[in-house]
Amino acid sequence: MARLPLGARVYAWLRGRRSTWRERTTARDRGEVELNQRRVYILPTRAGLGFGALLLALLVGSINYSLGLGFGLTFVAAACGLVDMIYTYRNLAHLHLRPGRAGAVFAGEEAPFELQLSNRTRLARFAVWIDLDTASDPRHAVDVAAGSGTTVVLTSASTQRGWMKAPRVRLSTRFPLGLFNAWSYWQPDSRALVYPFPEQDAPPLPVSGHPSPDGFGSAGSDDFAGVRSYQPGDPLRQLAWRHIARLDPSLGGQLVSKLFEGGSLDELVLDLEAIDPRLDLERKLSRLTRWVLEAELRSLPYALHLGRQSVAAALGPAHQAACLEALALYGIVGEER
Repeated sequence: MARLPLGARVYAWLRGRRSTWRERTTARDRGEVELNQRRVYILPTRAGLGFGALLLALLVGSINYSLGLGFGLTFVAAACGLVDMIYTYRNLAHLHLRPGRAGAVFAGEEAPFELQLSNRTRLARFAVWIDLDTASDPRHAVDVAAGSGTTVVLTSASTQRGWMKAPRVRLSTRFPLGLFNAWSYWQPDSRALVYPFPEQDAPPLPVSGHPSPDGFGSAGSDDFAGVRSYQPGDPLRQLAWRHIARLDPSLGGQLVSKLFEGGSLDELVLDLEAIDPRLDLERKLSRLTRWVLEAELRSLPYALHLGRQSVAAALGPAHQAACLEALALYGIVGEER
């Protein structure tokens, strides 16, 4: 079998190295990551290239005119450049990176990703720039003291509901003289939950009711009218406990009771199949999201039905988060880390 020409072999080797580098920089890093010497890259900046050209001019002039002081100045300046290269590399190398929390957002909002940087060496790090790889100019600069750590929150725009994986992060530094640029890539193993965006002009909440034996309505868009000051004789079930919990009696807060206009006991069920079938799935989920937020705001217990999946009637932040998560992941398969 004939051997390939030298140029073709070199080209194939370079392509292989490029593929290996791309896989290494885009692979998702699980857990904590250390920026070792294989992950830190360094090249001269424009100022560094100009400094190198100046050194070359000084060297040529010193040789032509046999200037001893010129040789000394050239070698001292070159030594300073080498020291700057070493310190620029050390300013980024051996940092430990760990993903933090990622908050839930609605589609179209900026999803926050918390990233933690730890410096376990005795060398303080200065002017470390960190941002998403897609950003043209880094926006966050941090200093990490020796033996300590810091936390950075990066945001990325969300486009659709479901799990949103953290984008690739780029860390760079030009400290101390700016003659060299050292950088590294990190793909955090983190993801944020994106809820459907609430519909802007959603119709009223769907409510069905039946008579209440005590004449008080407990829920419903037509019966619940708000809250009022507590009056002696109000039953305990009529107290607005969620509002009372936010008040401090020592600061002048007082008990409040729920105010009803009717006498029916309403049942609020948010059912995906009960929505107009002419709407597409995303529009239906957007409407249910708006209804969940409205029911929670009005303190109306509600249940959620999504085909075979159901969430029992309840109220509170945990119940709202469970309903919004069910809406965000409905119909999405393969949601594994």
